[in-house]
Amino acid sequence: MTDSGPGRLTITRATLDDWQVVGGWAADEGWNPGLRDSASFFAQDPEGFFIGRIDDEPVSAISVVNYDEVYAFLGFYLVRPDMRGRGHGLATWRTALAHAGTRTVGLDGVVAQQDNYRRSGFELAHRTVRYAGPVPVPPGASRSPQILPVEAAGLRAITAYDAESCPADRPRFLESWLTAPGHRALVRIVDGRITGYGVLRPAHGARRIGPLFADTRADAEELFDALTAEADGERVVIDVPETQPHAVAMAEARGMKPTFETARMYTGPVREMTGERVFGVTTLELG
Repeated sequence: MTDSGPGRLTITRATLDDWQVVGGWAADEGWNPGLRDSASFFAQDPEGFFIGRIDDEPVSAISVVNYDEVYAFLGFYLVRPDMRGRGHGLATWRTALAHAGTRTVGLDGVVAQQDNYRRSGFELAHRTVRYAGPVPVPPGASRSPQILPVEAAGLRAITAYDAESCPADRPRFLESWLTAPGHRALVRIVDGRITGYGVLRPAHGARRIGPLFADTRADAEELFDALTAEADGERVVIDVPETQPHAVAMAEARGMKPTFETARMYTGPVREMTGERVFGVTTLELG
């Protein structure tokens, strides 16, 4: 990788253990990744994680995860606060971005960095708004019999449904994501057909929902309510594409408030997707 000598920045591929430190940085920024996200991220592309060190101390990080031969996703672009403004982030960016080759790269950019991303060739696709809040379970509420553990559908069927709303197929990621410790994955099945699925996972001071993909608002609401019931009154967070008005309405109808904003951006074309099914983005780190 990149080695600038003693006292200078050295950039190498990161290990899963390294990423525990980076996850802490992300939590400090208020991004609030899930507590056990990293193992699923590494399952997709273990070569796609980079860390910059000075004298063996981590100071910068980024991930550029390849999904297939045409699509990659960039996340975790971070520099330790006391080491910012010295060019370490840009050096780490350049080293890591080479991992994507000629692939179209996507990212979810925070507001402060969006102009920099535009200068690097990224173009806006849509804004994403984070909604958060406690979502009480109404007294006497019961789960629809059409809401089932995700195992009822099977990984192959979930992967096929998921692929219709994503720029790439991601079976390796989903195999880990659906079964990770603390993750609760539910599917809605009507007449033998999947009409939606969602995942709830633990995060810092909250439970995160992502993805939440569904054919209709009614499908999404049944899944959302079943997932939030699992949260047992704990604060819930979901990242909603602003281009999906039914998702915005669903979150607001449950008393959730906007707390954070990002922008989905791409360097080039992505395959056609059923964006109207996306009621909750999977993660801001891996798309």
